[in-house]
Amino acid sequence: MQLIDIITPARVAANLEGGSKKRILELASEFIAAESGLDASTVYQGLIDRERLGSTGIGYGVAIPHCRLQDMAQTDAMGYLIQLNQGVDFDAIDNQPVELIFILLVPQTTNQVHLNLLAHLADCFSDDHFRHQLQLATNTDELFETAHAMFSKERG
Repeated sequence: MQLIDIITPARVAANLEGGSKKRILELASEFIAAESGLDASTVYQGLIDRERLGSTGIGYGVAIPHCRLQDMAQTDAMGYLIQLNQGVDFDAIDNQPVELIFILLVPQTTNQVHLNLLAHLADCFSDDHFRHQLQLATNTDELFETAHAMFSKERG
């Protein structure tokens, strides 16, 4: 499974308002629930529980919140790309505010797939040009097209 397999236009949101890490994760959980049918409070709790283990802010204005969920089918993995309308303190390793979030949800029993997807995400978001293009996107369509183009390269 690759990143291009887990993201769709319906799983992308541009200019999300929030103000705090908890509020962003709450709003993101509601967005995910509306798209996926998963329970918003279950998604939120999974993401918050993971954040308590250590921040998923990887630096350069990016966070990759992720968790395993009991309610997901064995073959599912879901990715959600969210651009924030302003930087938010996410306790990132470089202490920089986060402007881009990629939420990864995988089934409870997934191990290697989860780790592989996280590694691919870290590689993509380490690309300065990619991050900058995502930050410059003015709407959801532009955000999706930029991400889709980058994630398609990993197939090549």
